[in-house]
Amino acid sequence: MKPLLTSALTLALLSANHALAADADKTLRIAYADPVSSLDPQLNNHAGDRSIALHTYESLLERRDDGNHPGLAKSWEAKDNLTWVFHLRDDVKWQDGKPFTADDVVFSIERARNVPGSVASYAAGLRTVASVKALDAHTVEIKTNVPNPILVANVDATYLVSRHVGATATSEDYGSGKAAIGTGQYKLVSYSQGDRALFERNDNYWGPKPAWAKVDYRYIPNPAGRTAALLAGDVDVIDKVSPSDVQKLNKTSGVKVFAYPGLRALIIQPSFREGPNEFIRDNSGKPLAHNPLRDVKVRQALSLAINRKAIVERILQNTVTEANQWMPANTFGYNPEVKDIPFDAKKAKELLSEAGYPEGFQLTVHVPGDRYPLAPESMQAVAQFWARIGVKVDLQVVPWSVYASRANKNEFAVSVIAWGNGTGEASYGLTNILATADASKGLGMSNWGRYSNPQVDADLDKATVEFDEAKRAAILRDSVKRVSDDVGILPLFHYQNIWAARDGLKVVPWVSDRTTALMVTEEQTSGGKP
Repeated sequence: MKPLLTSALTLALLSANHALAADADKTLRIAYADPVSSLDPQLNNHAGDRSIALHTYESLLERRDDGNHPGLAKSWEAKDNLTWVFHLRDDVKWQDGKPFTADDVVFSIERARNVPGSVASYAAGLRTVASVKALDAHTVEIKTNVPNPILVANVDATYLVSRHVGATATSEDYGSGKAAIGTGQYKLVSYSQGDRALFERNDNYWGPKPAWAKVDYRYIPNPAGRTAALLAGDVDVIDKVSPSDVQKLNKTSGVKVFAYPGLRALIIQPSFREGPNEFIRDNSGKPLAHNPLRDVKVRQALSLAINRKAIVERILQNTVTEANQWMPANTFGYNPEVKDIPFDAKKAKELLSEAGYPEGFQLTVHVPGDRYPLAPESMQAVAQFWARIGVKVDLQVVPWSVYASRANKNEFAVSVIAWGNGTGEASYGLTNILATADASKGLGMSNWGRYSNPQVDADLDKATVEFDEAKRAAILRDSVKRVSDDVGILPLFHYQNIWAARDGLKVVPWVSDRTTALMVTEEQTSGGKP
């Protein structure tokens, strides 16, 4: 019997070794759409940057679409209206083996407020933080300068970096890999800007073992290119599936489509800059002395001239929903009394005439070509609608790398942003894209048109300190109505979040439209085997 036993043990060991070898080579290949400006997880609050950072870095809390969950902080509580205490895990190490401590949290929050070179700062979410203090190695106290009922939602957006590495690191050091040391599930192996990032599993991760041994995270900006890569078997998962490909992929054997409601709205931001603008001209091509976009009647005319239903149906093929405000229906702060914006070209022409532009004017509109799905095509349709009321548009499609910095300086007459509403409630948009821009206060960091309304600012101030959720929701609803009446922005539609993957994989979103290997698992059959 010994030879049989030895043989059985040998087979078992071979089988186990084979399983370990297979697991060690389990690679997930993702093709993603959003450009990445930097691997510094605190530099820019851009979707692409946040998605790639999720592999290596973590936050005090894990933000999910269904709320906040424990992350590097295992628990937290408000001691009073101005004092929050976070209790950290004591079993976490940085990927270089050094312990994660409260001092790292202090450093991270202080650094995230003012990272040199940022064009989309994280300061907005930290604007109410008065001080951060380590009470002991695993306890952090955050004091706010005003009562802030959503401080937890604000700070969970900040990725944490270590003091021992970050104190002397530049943003370039994170991109090169020199400073890319987090507490997350994956370690950065290599990164090529505009191409791909390669990750390997962090075997010393404090939580459950990551599903994938390796991750090949590949940038393919063209939606048709992503679909082609999936169908060719070059990648396993793609994000931001083009609406024109959804129906085809739904009918394709070996592929599954995963579509979920989204929080991101495509929004037109008119510039409120005073005086002449090189991108606003009269019909003879001369710059206008005054900016017509500052006139609410002109903004109303431009909004009424857009046939949003046609854009939703013909360009986005009903994969989005028409927008009349920055938050989608049934979210915190959404105002159901604000109705869909009608398509009324006749009224739009009347308003332009009343504003002193009966023959219209010339307008250059800028839109990023490699950032938001079908944004250039949607804006081409908008340009055609505006032309019908006399506003002749020169549409300029600009690479995101150039677009973001120029838009952030309010250099354009009309810019386009797809705002992600990351905390799932209306004050996030108020803080970042509608509050009067003031970098010292962390307000209006993505208010590219420099919209400013004192009543809207007052609404944000009141909502920020209101702990009663019903009252807070009412304040936010009021702010939505004010912005709508003022046409501070021109919302077009709310995106769905759409991924596609090869058979055997399942994609479940974490936060809105982030894309990360952490969202992808192997489907289990009824027998328990993939």
